[in-house]
Amino acid sequence: MAAKLEQINLDEDERAELERVASLQKAPYREVQRARLILYAADGSSNAEIARRLDMNAKSVGRWRRRFCQRRLAGLRDSERAGRPRRFPPSADRRGQAVACEPPAEGAPLSRRSTADVHRLVIEGGITDASHSTIVRWLAEDAIRLWLYRSWIFPTDPDFADKAGPILDLYEGRFEGNLLHPGDFVSADEKPSIQARRRIHETLPPGAGVPRGQRVEHTYERGGALTYLAAWDVRRGQVFGRSEPKGGIEPFDRLVWQVMTKEPYASARRVFWIVDNGSSHRGQASIDRLEGRWPNLKLVHTPVHASWLNQVEIYFSIVQRKVLTPNDFASLAAVARRLNEFERLYNEIAEPFGWKFTREDLRERMQRLAERETVQLALAA
Repeated sequence: MAAKLEQINLDEDERAELERVASLQKAPYREVQRARLILYAADGSSNAEIARRLDMNAKSVGRWRRRFCQRRLAGLRDSERAGRPRRFPPSADRRGQAVACEPPAEGAPLSRRSTADVHRLVIEGGITDASHSTIVRWLAEDAIRLWLYRSWIFPTDPDFADKAGPILDLYEGRFEGNLLHPGDFVSADEKPSIQARRRIHETLPPGAGVPRGQRVEHTYERGGALTYLAAWDVRRGQVFGRSEPKGGIEPFDRLVWQVMTKEPYASARRVFWIVDNGSSHRGQASIDRLEGRWPNLKLVHTPVHASWLNQVEIYFSIVQRKVLTPNDFASLAAVARRLNEFERLYNEIAEPFGWKFTREDLRERMQRLAERETVQLALAA
């Protein structure tokens, strides 16, 4: 005889909490799954239906359903696990993690440590006699990944905040303290040295049935390189690009002409061009050249080493992932054709980027950097 199916009735607070947990993107998967399980059960789904929808065992569904009926929301939490008491005190975890976060000792011929290095150091230092696998688990619990590194550059422009602030204001629709009139602005840059690499054997597609990714021949013949220039309409979410044999002032000026002779830019009151400090649009000379040629153009430079403030770099990253990787082109003409075709495709579905970094975020970040530098100077003294 089938077991009686527990009827679940939720009050407003319980349903609101379960719906909140069920919608979380970064919560542990088991918590999200249990919240969804109870919501399905409250809507009248059977254990078999819930198991199928959540890819679970029907018995497990019944167990969590009973636990909720007995203890409500508290029943969805993990119970205390039985078993052998913890062998290593929490302090050993923390000290082991601290060793992992220290840079290699001065004079050691290492740029970074492996988990085996950390294990050896904690043993030699008398911190713990934990095994290598235990050390690996401790590091994983605190998301410490010794093999990863990230490039970083501290602001070197003494006027970084003064130059970055107006760009962030533009992204929010303001300039020099005032709301922008209906107008337009774009961010522009160039992506140089895009190569055409002719593979000596045909690229193979992902395998069917057997898990296998795309296979690209390692050996290739060089087919030259080109420069891709692009302007991104920040408000409308449209891109204007062109391929050139190389970068420079004249190719960049052709990109400006390509945009500024089109509507709505040709008749706009002001068109803000956000650019970095590349050689083709650097300094006061570029301002005089472009603003003298186009009366409604306003050139705005990012600080030095701050191309991340230029939204066109987001589009370039999309191009790199979706068009240029893996690089397998018969000729430069094939590269240019693919870039143009992708540009047309992208403009059909493009939307403005959801830029959320504000002037206030910049102020807080600059303050944290200043505080870190103060602490490092104090330690050095």
